Amino acid sequence: MKKTLLLSAILLGTVGVAHAADPLSAWNDTAAKQAIEEWVQNATNKDRSTFIPPAKRYVVFDNDGTLWPEAPLTFQLQFAIDEVKRLAPQHPEWKSDPIVSAALNDDVKTIAAAGEKGIIRLLELTHSDITTEEFAQRVGNWVDSHRDSRFGCRYDQMGYQPMRQLLDYLRDNGFKTWIVSGGGIDFMRVIAEKMYGIPPEQVIGSFSIGEFSLTDNGTEIRKTMKGAFLDDAAAKPVAIHLFMGQRPVAAFGNSDGDLAMMQYTASNPDYKTFGLLVHHTDAEREYAYDSHPPASGKLIEGLKVAQEKGWTVVDMKQAWKTVFDPALCKK
Repeated sequence: MKKTLLLSAILLGTVGVAHAADPLSAWNDTAAKQAIEEWVQNATNKDRSTFIPPAKRYVVFDNDGTLWPEAPLTFQLQFAIDEVKRLAPQHPEWKSDPIVSAALNDDVKTIAAAGEKGIIRLLELTHSDITTEEFAQRVGNWVDSHRDSRFGCRYDQMGYQPMRQLLDYLRDNGFKTWIVSGGGIDFMRVIAEKMYGIPPEQVIGSFSIGEFSLTDNGTEIRKTMKGAFLDDAAAKPVAIHLFMGQRPVAAFGNSDGDLAMMQYTASNPDYKTFGLLVHHTDAEREYAYDSHPPASGKLIEGLKVAQEKGWTVVDMKQAWKTVFDPALCKK
């Protein structure tokens, strides 16, 4: 009997080790997972013509909708709305502003109808005329004190577990991971390292030109709205060239706003590249959309090009065992 129990323990222990050894354990064994593993194996095997030298293994990830949700609103827009609510009592002059009124009443339809002009107004009120240090502190305070209304989780707990594993898997195989997103660079840099293991210098996003000055206590950079650069669509390859200085070998996105970045990557003349689109198909565990997203993340042209180019399309409902890490977030 003791021998049987010992043998069972050994066998169970072996199975447990085998399961733990799977770096993509949050992925189901679908064609998407197989494509990722095959490309990485080919890219890291020196004996194959598909080998990519470590110095060239730069890979880029969109953030909103690719590494964390962007429905029903992007997290940064939710931050801006919450900041307007927090700051409004200190600014009675805001009362007559319709965008402020919409934010105070959670009137997302009015904010959406205002388009880019409305978003810029919210950013003016919450992202400018403030030092970079104070802005980072405000973002940190918001992350610590606010939770997603549907899932009840802190926003920094809502990174997609399969994509976080993918980031680790790539880094373990010698790849350098970058974020290239339409989100604000200063906003993402506050939480990217903690959430994804991506340091601030490997985060590329939308930005404006700050103003440097000497102060009684030293120096400061103050955020402004001058020279705003929206890192989306055709601007993404431009930003990649500006910040990275070389063409990536893999790109991961979820929307038509990522298409130019993926096309730029796929056109790398020196290496066999990889492209992946996250398709939001899971209304129960996250959200389901493509052509008609709740706010942003439209995916129409990207699906067509993915089929033409042979890029991997991840059906979230089918490909992922989990969406959020159950140890952090309940769904």
